[in-house]
Amino acid sequence: MTAARHLLLTAPLALALAGCEREPELPDEVRDAPKTDATGAAKSASMNAATPDEARGKVTPMAERIATIGLLNKRNNLSRDLKLKPGQSQRVDNVIVKLAACERTAPWEDPPETGAFVQVFVEQRATVREPLKWYKVFSGWLFKNQPSLNIVEHPIYDVWVKNCAMSFPGEEAKPVAKASPRNAAKPSGKPSPAPSASAAPPASPAPAATPSAAPTPA
Repeated sequence: MTAARHLLLTAPLALALAGCEREPELPDEVRDAPKTDATGAAKSASMNAATPDEARGKVTPMAERIATIGLLNKRNNLSRDLKLKPGQSQRVDNVIVKLAACERTAPWEDPPETGAFVQVFVEQRATVREPLKWYKVFSGWLFKNQPSLNIVEHPIYDVWVKNCAMSFPGEEAKPVAKASPRNAAKPSGKPSPAPSASAAPPASPAPAATPSAAPTPA
């Protein structure tokens, strides 16, 4: 079973978006559209329904998780990160991104995967003569490590999941290793040894004194 499939099956069925904070003004037919996952199955559980692991406090509750969603405008090549909690939405120009849920595999599970259930609404015209109207262009799970499983198909906007901030039991930040004297940086190369006394060249002997000439007898 792939990590994306495992994540999809184990994700809490928390996909109700009614009553979220700062709800953008959308037409009823868009705001009340049914929420579906990547396989098209309808999700009927409430966002407040906690899984058994959440009820026991083993993992971060769905309402407290924070997903980082990437948004790219292909026209001007500008991208930005949207940080959303489940139930929140954010509007950028004429696009709205809603987050229903986010999940990631536990640190001890392999391969790792991160997923988020998002909905994307774009204000656009169906034809040139029609007025602007909000359309839901995507609704489903996006996966970080396997983006090809489900993609946002739109000529202007691209949306992808980057992270789901949540914790698992026993998961702690690793302490930063402190530099010790033994691990201190050493200069490259070996220093040249100081010349020893035995290695010094022998000193030249001093010239012997020349005897003075004896006086000549008279």
